[in-house]
Amino acid sequence: MSKIMTETLGCGAVLVVEKIFGVRSAGVKILVPAGDAHDPSALQGRAAMFSELLQRGAGEHDSRAQADAFDLLGASRSTGNGRLFVRVGSTMLAERFDRVAPLLVDMVRRPRFDADAVEPARELCLQSLESLRDDPQHRCMLAARQRHYPSPLNRSGFGDETGLKALTRDLIADGWAAHALPRGTIIAVAGAVEPAEVVETFASLLEDWRGDAPGVEIGPDAPRGYAHEPDDSAQEQIVVVHDAPREPSDDVILENLLISVLSGGMSSRLFTEVREKRGLCYSINASYSASKETGTVTAYVGTTPERAQESLDVLCDEIERINGHAPVTAEEFARAVIGMKSRIVFSGESTSARAAALASDMHNLGRARGLDEIIALVDSITLDRLNEYAARRTLGALTIQTLGPVELKPPSV
Repeated sequence: MSKIMTETLGCGAVLVVEKIFGVRSAGVKILVPAGDAHDPSALQGRAAMFSELLQRGAGEHDSRAQADAFDLLGASRSTGNGRLFVRVGSTMLAERFDRVAPLLVDMVRRPRFDADAVEPARELCLQSLESLRDDPQHRCMLAARQRHYPSPLNRSGFGDETGLKALTRDLIADGWAAHALPRGTIIAVAGAVEPAEVVETFASLLEDWRGDAPGVEIGPDAPRGYAHEPDDSAQEQIVVVHDAPREPSDDVILENLLISVLSGGMSSRLFTEVREKRGLCYSINASYSASKETGTVTAYVGTTPERAQESLDVLCDEIERINGHAPVTAEEFARAVIGMKSRIVFSGESTSARAAALASDMHNLGRARGLDEIIALVDSITLDRLNEYAARRTLGALTIQTLGPVELKPPSV
């Protein structure tokens, strides 16, 4: 059982709180509108630097004192940069929430960005960027993303060497001050907490916070189509991306179920047709991602150069077949529903995951959903409805990206 409360604080930030019975922990997730898409073109990597530096001191605590303060409370802390938001999070015993909350607010409102912390953070970001050279699968994924999404939604999250080296302490601090503002920020708390008390705590901590965060200007449509990146290796990386429903849409749950049939484990169509029956690849999967801004399915195959062309052909055939040409069977449907409901229930056992889901819902849907509502939505889907959706589904212009020693011939889908 749970109870959800949503409140717009006096400062303008949106706060959503879910009281979860039967747990002792609390998870907090704060979405600050300062993600990669907000980076100036000449300073790509600024959001990655934000993510590193927020854990290197805030308020009266320098880097060491900040770490000690969280440790003394037995609280974890985390940061991460995404497309639109920089994420600040923590998990703690719920009884210590009122002592952890001020530390999190300091990270958002009063990060120190100490000069002696900038260079170590920059080196870590540059090392992460350099590490992509040894990760061809990730490079192929990022190249496909760059060509599928419009700018600046197509950025990698790592930044680039020029931008990272150009960032100064003042540019970082000024950039954070311009974007870490309440109107546009989402705070989510889930666990053994009293919603009214959480609202009171954040209202008090943020009462003098003011400002509207700037939005993102979306560029023209991306080129998509086929592209190949030569790579002297013994493997061929293949990524296929196509459009799918955005949030909010009634079709999102249907797309989720359909992709579970396509790539939901060892009984899925992709695993069976491409890997088991033909032995074409060592790895294959497809995943669906939906937000208010974009909706996409990304399919990946890792194989040898000799089997790459057939792997791509069969992958695209399966993408086309599930589009109403090979209806979902009752067995596939039952397996997809059971798998999805299991994942929903398992996610509810983590207060950190629930806080992240609540924050995501607030951004994408404008409201937060409980697990019971989501499970009821899954239960409302029938096999006939799923197959009707598959038959009317459109993919848009595909993006096909390959990386390896062999350039392939893209099939028509």
